[in-house]
Amino acid sequence: MAYYESVLVFRQDLTEPQVKEKAAKFTEIIKELGGDVKSTEFWGLKNLAYIIRKNRKAHYVMLNIELPGSQIDELERRSRIDEDVIRFLNVRVEELSKTPSVMMKKNTEEEVA
Repeated sequence: MAYYESVLVFRQDLTEPQVKEKAAKFTEIIKELGGDVKSTEFWGLKNLAYIIRKNRKAHYVMLNIELPGSQIDELERRSRIDEDVIRFLNVRVEELSKTPSVMMKKNTEEEVA
């Protein structure tokens, strides 16, 4: 099994509960493909660097997953098919981080200030 960090970028007009529902749907897809989701991070609604499919903002979700390497193509295919996903990125890593990502650390620092 290989480890991946998967970032999904969802349309701005979805509500937060809908984004969490979509993340749960992708978790089920990963389990169906024989993988496992180790952690999920909701980065929130962020500005995009440029307009993508008429969206100026997007909801970001990161999944730390363990998935057979042969199944990553199927996960990417299903990400492409989903009309609510405007971008995605799957990066293979040696091991999954046990600490929050830089984006989550940034959010907690902003809340403290």
